[in-house]
Amino acid sequence: MKTTMILATAAFALLGTAPASAAPTGAAVIRVGGSSAETCYHAAAARDSSEPALTECNFAINQDVIPYDDLVATFVNRGILKLVQADYRSAEADFNQAMTMAPNQAEAWLNKGIARYQQGDYKAAREMFTRALELRTNYRALAYFGRALAAEDSGDVRGAYADLRMASQLAPKWAAPREELKRFKVVAKDTTLG
Repeated sequence: MKTTMILATAAFALLGTAPASAAPTGAAVIRVGGSSAETCYHAAAARDSSEPALTECNFAINQDVIPYDDLVATFVNRGILKLVQADYRSAEADFNQAMTMAPNQAEAWLNKGIARYQQGDYKAAREMFTRALELRTNYRALAYFGRALAAEDSGDVRGAYADLRMASQLAPKWAAPREELKRFKVVAKDTTLG
């Protein structure tokens, strides 16, 4: 079971409208007899941060016997549920745990970037988004989009524009990068004045 496949969909809601290709394709389904890690994954995909969903994630982490990669993914998925609740510090603790267990877990870096951005730490958010891109996140458009927002909020308008263009190219059906790009006006610099 790959429990990290849809873990950035909740993050799209925090940064902007989700691209059509990233939205869950159906209602979350809890399988009878399925593992708690799988239920936690479905809750993250559905943005269901209810107490029963968090309880399933907690059970998967604390009591289920699951493969190591699924345990790492469950920390990320539980962190997403906490992001949805705007419990950023607790979400970051889960992302940090996932990164401690698997330092190259790109989605943990990506989601921690979102948490840092939501708390106004734009410099750290940019670093997290960059690291997620270096680790080849499955959600490159989101990483570029988040990095663009953090860049602009840090005063780097050129960097923001470049990252928004990249996000738009990677996810052409996603309206948020295109809408953000409309705010920019590219002006040719006159080099004859000196």
